[in-house]
Amino acid sequence: MARAGAKRSTRKLKIARSLGVNLWGQAKSPFNKRKYKPGQHGPTSRKTSSSDYAKQMRAKQTLKGYYGNVGEKKFHAYYAEANNMKGDTPDNLISLLERRLDAVVYRSKLAPTVFSARQLVSHGHIYVNGKRVKIASYRVNPGDVITVSEKAKQMPLVVLALESGERNFPDYITVDSAAFTATFTRVPKFEDVPYPVEMNPELVVEFYSR
Repeated sequence: MARAGAKRSTRKLKIARSLGVNLWGQAKSPFNKRKYKPGQHGPTSRKTSSSDYAKQMRAKQTLKGYYGNVGEKKFHAYYAEANNMKGDTPDNLISLLERRLDAVVYRSKLAPTVFSARQLVSHGHIYVNGKRVKIASYRVNPGDVITVSEKAKQMPLVVLALESGERNFPDYITVDSAAFTATFTRVPKFEDVPYPVEMNPELVVEFYSR
């Protein structure tokens, strides 16, 4: 278990460093001190491309990375669905990503990272309306109540995540920390989501609509 956690931590840090940002806004992120991409040679003087394509690609990688490095096929499917929905496509894209079960578990502070949230789901520790759900991409609906297993309530990572002051609960999720439950009250718009770094979903839409 410890080895798996180390792998997830390494992968998480690699994503943030490759993008050049403290992607999840964590105070203890090594990137706060080491602000260059992974590799043996440290910082370089090479300039980052400022082409439209490069900006769009970076926006896509940043958004994908934030949600636990969602696979390209799945991420493109989110875009396609968002584009076919009524309303603003960037807003629709964000709302679909925020309705992922692993994202809701993370937002509810039932896990310290989206990666650990995904593991809790896949290991059967998360319930939606009393039913165990093991699919991280499961779509949560307004009014759905998320709870954790009795075993998970004793896990330090869950307890410490709830007690952490590093993140606040978004106003579209109501959390009862004492009961280890969270209610998804509404589908958020882009402006409602508490990203610690700048996100540009409109550039993601431009990337896929080229």
